[in-house]
Amino acid sequence: MNERVSDTLTRQADFQANSYNAETRTFSAVIATATPVMRQDATGPFAEVLPAEAFDLSAQSLPVLDSHNTATVRAILGRTLAIRREGDSIVADLQLSAAEDVAPIGQRIADGTLRGISIGYRVAGWATRREGGQRVKSATRATLTEVTLTSNPADPNAGVRQKKDCKMPKDVETEDRAALIQRCRTAHPALTDEWGTRMQDAGEVLSDAEVIDDARETALAARQKRTAATIRTAAPANDDPALNRGHQSEALACRMMGTAPSDAARPFMTLGLHDLAREALASSGVSVRNLGAEELLTRAMHTTSDFPQLLTGAGNRVLANAYQAAQSALKALARQRTASDFRALSILKLGEFSGLQKVTEAGEIKAISTAEAKEGYALETFGGTFALSRKAIINDDLGAFGRWGEMMGRAAAETEAGQLIALLTANAGGGVKLSDGENLFHATHGNLAGAGVALSEATLSAARLAMRTQKGLDGATPVNVVPKYLLVGPTLETAAEKLLTTINATTTGDANPFGGKLSLLVEPRITGNGWYVFADPASAPVLEYAYLSSAPGPQLSSRDGWETLGREFRVVLDFGAGAVDHRGAYRNAGA
Repeated sequence: MNERVSDTLTRQADFQANSYNAETRTFSAVIATATPVMRQDATGPFAEVLPAEAFDLSAQSLPVLDSHNTATVRAILGRTLAIRREGDSIVADLQLSAAEDVAPIGQRIADGTLRGISIGYRVAGWATRREGGQRVKSATRATLTEVTLTSNPADPNAGVRQKKDCKMPKDVETEDRAALIQRCRTAHPALTDEWGTRMQDAGEVLSDAEVIDDARETALAARQKRTAATIRTAAPANDDPALNRGHQSEALACRMMGTAPSDAARPFMTLGLHDLAREALASSGVSVRNLGAEELLTRAMHTTSDFPQLLTGAGNRVLANAYQAAQSALKALARQRTASDFRALSILKLGEFSGLQKVTEAGEIKAISTAEAKEGYALETFGGTFALSRKAIINDDLGAFGRWGEMMGRAAAETEAGQLIALLTANAGGGVKLSDGENLFHATHGNLAGAGVALSEATLSAARLAMRTQKGLDGATPVNVVPKYLLVGPTLETAAEKLLTTINATTTGDANPFGGKLSLLVEPRITGNGWYVFADPASAPVLEYAYLSSAPGPQLSSRDGWETLGREFRVVLDFGAGAVDHRGAYRNAGA
């Protein structure tokens, strides 16, 4: 599998020592090796390998920069004098500028304070393979663009050449073999006693130069083996971009909400908006070379990259979490359905059959008729917008984004609760009018107490009796509605809890007939001492609510900011609610 990428990348290396010459301001360094380095792209973690033979070294004079800073010429510290391959490594001779402000940099290199080096490079082709469950990307064509002094090294097998390097001219063979072996082992700690014994036993078969070459190759192989073993213990990467985008959205949302991520999203928890923007651009084939933080984020939001989808996906998770947490108790009393459009929803109520009729001697089976009635309501659209400012995005302020998402989620839940409570409190507490022209709670419906009285065992018993004796549409057939919920406002919460508490009574007179029989629901939008009893909406629905089938619940979408600099977000809720029957509920105005 081959991939083509046009991005400029960077790799860091650690100085092992220095060969700085203060008079000429020159030093040499191993600037790149084939050591695998762990990286992350849009499809997950991978091991990056830069073989020496993959590099085009036709450009010998490259800038030496300060921490990859290409925004100003003042960051140019010097240049490369020569670049060459030595085995599996790329080696460069470098010279610092004679400018006064660069002199302290040379001093830091000389005294070992400055120990990091990095390269900038473009990769024109990758070869991707799986090794031990880990994705490995090996460059097939690469071009160096810069060498950089940095404090953030990554490649442990590259660094400034030592003043007394083990590498010697091939014609120098005057050193004692034991001393040479010891010097090589000092320079390369990875070399073992076994290697030393083998070199000593080789005697004159190997020249001093060959011993030195063997030392370098053996040490490099040992380091690569250790690194590869570490890489192979990593979790396998997922090559599905859409799936990884979902995990990244989850990680962003978890950072905003302060919740724990799934195992699949955990690797992305350390990535900020800048990191995600860079990966999104890179996976879309956009070069990120020389892009500052602002331009990086701006391009990520304005191009066809996945970055806007990441933000929107994370926002939807925060929105949904806050929306679920703010759900009203009223939704437990209502039946849910979906609608395919915004036309009025009609609910046809069929009356109950009084029973089957006796078949005549001639075998005639008579048709049974039933009464019917119809209720209805329609979906409505509710919405709101907010903007994530350019400043908040550049500052990686996920807190601002999270707060907006949470507020919108609560607002959506509040909108739904407001629609449902209005069905109960309309017409001075009588509820909305049904198709028969009467309020939901009315004396003719047999579900309204004649006078408001306090909540008690006696009044609750009367409510249960009224529901149990409800009749069907024919006015004669009992429907036997079973009470399940007691709905009160905060004023009656304590009294209701006491009334429904199960008591281990010693006499029948002390037994609580409602203990464990009714579930208490407290709705803060109910004021005063009024209370309600409802049946299970699955068997005797009174309230019903619906979402658009293509968009259940609040939906978050976004676009590039126009009136405000940043990203604009819109929350839309397609929701409707109505009363569908009166027989599954009872109301008492309280006292």
